[in-house]
Amino acid sequence: MKYVVILGDGMADYPIDKLGGKTPLDMACKPNIDALCKAGELGLVKTVPDTLKPGSDVANLAVMGYDPLVCYTGRSPLEALNMGIVMADDDVAVRCNLVTLSGEGEYEDKTMLDYSAGEIGTAEARELIEYIQSQLGSESRFFKAGVSYRHCMILHRAAVGTQYTPPHDISDKPIKGHLPTGLYGDEMLALMRKSYELLSKHPINKRREAMGKRPANSIWLWGEGTRPALEPFESRWGLKGGVISAVDLVQGIGRGAGMRVIEVEGATGTYETNFAGKAKAAIDALKSGLDYIYVHMEAPDECGHQGDIEHKILSIELIDNIVVKYIKEELDKSGEDYAILIAPDHPTPIALKTHVSDPVPFVIYRKGDCSEGNSYNESNACSSGIFYKSGEELAKHFLQGR
Repeated sequence: MKYVVILGDGMADYPIDKLGGKTPLDMACKPNIDALCKAGELGLVKTVPDTLKPGSDVANLAVMGYDPLVCYTGRSPLEALNMGIVMADDDVAVRCNLVTLSGEGEYEDKTMLDYSAGEIGTAEARELIEYIQSQLGSESRFFKAGVSYRHCMILHRAAVGTQYTPPHDISDKPIKGHLPTGLYGDEMLALMRKSYELLSKHPINKRREAMGKRPANSIWLWGEGTRPALEPFESRWGLKGGVISAVDLVQGIGRGAGMRVIEVEGATGTYETNFAGKAKAAIDALKSGLDYIYVHMEAPDECGHQGDIEHKILSIELIDNIVVKYIKEELDKSGEDYAILIAPDHPTPIALKTHVSDPVPFVIYRKGDCSEGNSYNESNACSSGIFYKSGEELAKHFLQGR
């Protein structure tokens, strides 16, 4: 038996006036997902517990079958794990974005223009983070470059207790009132303020500005946490599992769970990612002996954060036409029994440009299913009457039920 999860990060949404009260899932041409949905099981699942913030860390852990209330220790430690950082018990990992802030006034008076610094490329970002490390690193902290705008800072001999705001929660908003507070609040703000002085003058950013690109003129710290400890996926579910994703977070969950993390050339986390490569890698992994593969695609979420309706719809269509179609056809050719779960981890509504913790629509299709259901969207899932109170409960149904 083979199991495939196709995760469209942030794919769910709210009705949008510009779409005549419809959502991107309503508007997208997605015949392959709809066919599986009509033949299979459609419902809602609550992936984010009420007491936790609706991050992709919490939600992806849940869809993968873990209880975030038990195992979640913070976002950045999962990313650090994928970066090859070995954390000590008294280390604290903090996510470090490269962002674009407005130029006016004092640091506290600036506006968050872009949480991704124009989706800065990894090569330029690495040089900037290495520069930050040379200037702001110390015996008590170091900065590690990741992919694109996503990086990490490790604090040694530290503790949690600082309050941060994710930068994508304040797109186009003043940063005042969203700066670090609590245990290390003053120290972290000082680092962010100093980073602006350093990065705004850096040759890379001068060149980006000359080319009409957004400069990566500040670091933004958030997402603190301590070393994670996940039960191995194979021990938990009795299946050999793998993860395909372009982002350190989801790859880090896979590594923490002892799963095979599969790199795909050209995987970017945007709507220009290598969708075909991810789909082929998923089938190749199943043929090589894995029982379960988790195919994560960041594109709808990125578009949601940017308020980009057109490309959010396009992202869903590309997932449908390239990923779902290929995987379904190849599984049918294999002759093996299989099950496919398609879902977002959380909604990322265009109107809000950030995550919410509302339940999300899912579809489960098992080989041979032949129901006569509805197409895949939020409203049909809500009216289905099927509801799972947690991702762990849904995973148990998907992997152990029929």
